[in-house]
Amino acid sequence: MSKRTPPVFPSAARQLDALGARLSMARKRRRMTQHTLSSRAGISIPTLRNLESGDASVSMATFLRVLQVLGLADDIDRLAADDVIGRRLQDIEQKGAPRGRRRKSA
Repeated sequence: MSKRTPPVFPSAARQLDALGARLSMARKRRRMTQHTLSSRAGISIPTLRNLESGDASVSMATFLRVLQVLGLADDIDRLAADDVIGRRLQDIEQKGAPRGRRRKSA
């Protein structure tokens, strides 16, 4: 029985395609073959091809191993580092903003 991959929103699919292309270019700039990168990352060549083609089923652990081999693992630390909306919501909650009027009991 094969694994089911959850559907991906079109915008996310475009982002995954672009990310895969960037990883492929990073590998090529380092003059690494798919065989070399896959063996250093401990993954199969078909898995690397899936990653470079933007396949959503590739695990985050695999993605991180490839980033480490390419020397780009520090880039992952910048993802969601500046959560402006989350901080605003947190500030509103801490200030005890009114959530609505309370009804006075008669």
